[in-house]
Amino acid sequence: MTRRIAVPLAAVCSALLALMPLGASAQAKEKFTFALNWFAVGDHAAYWVALDKGYYAQRGLDVTLENSKGSGDSIAKVDTGRADAGLADAVPVISASSRGARVKMVGMVFDKTPMTFFSHADKPLLKPKDLEGKTVAAPAGDSQRLAFPAFARLNQIDPAKVTWVNIEPTAKVASIAEKRVDGVADYTTGQPFYDKAMGPGKAVRLQWADYGFDLYAMSIIAGEKTMAEKPQQLKAFLEASYMGWRDVMANPKEALAIFKKRVPEIDVAIIEANMQMGFDLMRTKNYADNGIGWIDEKKMCASTDIVNTYMGLPKKVDCKDVFNPAFFTKVAMPLAVK
Repeated sequence: MTRRIAVPLAAVCSALLALMPLGASAQAKEKFTFALNWFAVGDHAAYWVALDKGYYAQRGLDVTLENSKGSGDSIAKVDTGRADAGLADAVPVISASSRGARVKMVGMVFDKTPMTFFSHADKPLLKPKDLEGKTVAAPAGDSQRLAFPAFARLNQIDPAKVTWVNIEPTAKVASIAEKRVDGVADYTTGQPFYDKAMGPGKAVRLQWADYGFDLYAMSIIAGEKTMAEKPQQLKAFLEASYMGWRDVMANPKEALAIFKKRVPEIDVAIIEANMQMGFDLMRTKNYADNGIGWIDEKKMCASTDIVNTYMGLPKKVDCKDVFNPAFFTKVAMPLAVK
């Protein structure tokens, strides 16, 4: 008679796992670098939330978030393959395309433009013509600095009469608070930083959208290599990122706690106000109907037309060459249209 020996199931499983090739029991995550456009601000909370909640990991991605010094910097990283995707303003993306950059917008962030000039109430910049004869500070790769020729032509400003001063991204607020320059180029969402440094009512905004420049602004971009070689990973990254935005909108307090845990140096009070202002740029019918980050082709082509007309590009850009909606997955916006 053959004797049967009982072996515990757990022991059998352990033995089988030991014989399997390394990594066979759990698929390795694909490394994916995302170039932010700036140092940590409220605009970036969604990506840290998506990272912390495992939305990227669940889709097989090992995501690294990397700071940059403006849209020009993040575009360069994506174009050269140093990053798989990035954040950049639409205008410099269109401009870079005319100069041979191999990047495209694959999703939007802000549906309304937040571009503005901040000045001091003691010497305010109230209208575009006020910029002539003044000094304006921004990093060399700043999106508004790159887009300024278009804004200037649209508003009949002589760009030669505006002096740009190179500064680091972190020096914007101090430059205007200490009156070292007449104005700084920034997003409207930066208002809380200026209020803290200067006091309420001291920071004056000259908003581009009030003077015919309501174009697409912050976008998620990808390079040709990523689109060709990592299409599924890019699609997964976009979906997870917009899920992060969904969660930030639905529960800002939770998002702030995650952001503070991940980036301890942030000032939560300022970031909260900064983040809420960003929501106002996203609570649109466009996003309510089509999902967070959806690209409207008509608006994209209108944005491209303005850049073609006023920015003096080396060659005209076809709007269909600057964006690719194929990687978009609808994630519903939890906020009501404002």
